[in-house]
Amino acid sequence: MIHHFSASKYVLRLALIVSVLLLVSLYSMAQKVQVGQQKNYTLLGLGDSITEGGKDFSSYLYPLWEKLFVAGYQVEFIGPNQAQTSIGGIAHAGYSGKNAEFLGENIDSIYSKYPADIVLLHAGHNHFAEEKPIEGIIAAQKSIVEKIKLINPDARILLATVVESGKLPKYSYIPELNSGLEQLVSELRKSYDGIYLVDQSRKFDWQEDTIADMVHPNDSGAKKMAGVWFEKLQKVLDKPSEAFNPKIVSYKNTDRETLKLHIFENSKEFKNEKRACIVYFFGGGWKVGTALQFYREAAYFASKGIVAITADYRTEFDNGTTVFESVSDAKSAIRWIRANADKYGIDPDRIAAAGASAGGHLAAATGTIARFEESNEDHTISSKSNLNLLYYPVLDNGPDGYGSTEMKTRYKEISPLHNVNVDTPPTLILLGTEDPYLSERKAEEYMNALQNFGIDGELKMYQGAAHPIFLYRKGYSATYFQMLQDSEDFLERHGYMKGL
Repeated sequence: MIHHFSASKYVLRLALIVSVLLLVSLYSMAQKVQVGQQKNYTLLGLGDSITEGGKDFSSYLYPLWEKLFVAGYQVEFIGPNQAQTSIGGIAHAGYSGKNAEFLGENIDSIYSKYPADIVLLHAGHNHFAEEKPIEGIIAAQKSIVEKIKLINPDARILLATVVESGKLPKYSYIPELNSGLEQLVSELRKSYDGIYLVDQSRKFDWQEDTIADMVHPNDSGAKKMAGVWFEKLQKVLDKPSEAFNPKIVSYKNTDRETLKLHIFENSKEFKNEKRACIVYFFGGGWKVGTALQFYREAAYFASKGIVAITADYRTEFDNGTTVFESVSDAKSAIRWIRANADKYGIDPDRIAAAGASAGGHLAAATGTIARFEESNEDHTISSKSNLNLLYYPVLDNGPDGYGSTEMKTRYKEISPLHNVNVDTPPTLILLGTEDPYLSERKAEEYMNALQNFGIDGELKMYQGAAHPIFLYRKGYSATYFQMLQDSEDFLERHGYMKGL
């Protein structure tokens, strides 16, 4: 469903017809961009607290997901539990305080509910050396493999040696256990295909890679584990059609971190001096998220000649901040891009801000909100976007809208719906009919506010879609390709594909 608020009835009808016809070309477009054709894998992290992660220590799950995503693999972690990370929950089957025998006793029910393509098995802690546990651990891991293979003969199982610990003598049995696990894999491979040994003990140094308890991984240890899993998975998974390799630059220093911009450009093929730019802000309720969310879209539009950028900004999970700091960062990102436009061949008057959910709010805020400018920046350089593309955005932070109590109290400062003005840029809103955070009526209210100032606005509704419309950590859908096409059409209509 399309609402074009600057078109006549006849143009509206024509647009409806055209939108239907566009569906025919979606999959040819997908093939052209080389997305959506490769396999989507499910992964099950199976183990104890080292898999699960904890309040004071890291899990390998997030850094592994990040490596796989950047390398172009389509993967989805599944399982009964959730690890809280910078991007929100990552599913797994890690059980704090439990041992390999527990996993062996429960793997039937776990794997039957979560029959992953790939199982990452790391288990061997939660015993005392005095128990002489090696024989039991190896028997349990053998049973785990056999039961998984009985349920799914095609499952690929990566069985890991155990990271060593400085908590002695409790874990003094681990080196001998690891030798036994290596022998177990050799034995299992005589009976089953798809069994792989992953030597997690090879690079892991408990003196450098654990927290004070000398057992659980710190950030360094989690990244090392992720790197070892990734190294083996590259040999197990089909090679992806494309990997992502943006140029990463710093745009702002904060109290706790340096914020980055991830820049995608195709300067070799498109050599015009001034190209349009689109910058994406990720979703996550201003609490979690990653600039990787829009890598696919950025790579696509870079292939079309636009300089496409995905932006970090402060979130509650990583920085303990609120939406107000996030808006400030979004404005800083626009200002930095405009200040450095010549360096990257960007037309400073064609900078589009895009985003999903909370990121859609930030993109809209760069075009509507006058406050939250950093005092130490050059205010002669505008932080305002020239165009907005808003994917299921949060636009109403008023008393009846969405947001924290403070946002609703300060809605006149922070709510895009309540700050539309004569300088608000032309805006495209892409929204599901079942979105619980922004109703079609409120979206139309935003469009009407634009129209009152003579600003072009377009609202596209996707029947039956909720919030989010698509999940960037999962595979593609027909709706995803429709949204990508609708975005491109809007950019084309506003001259952002000129000279390419």
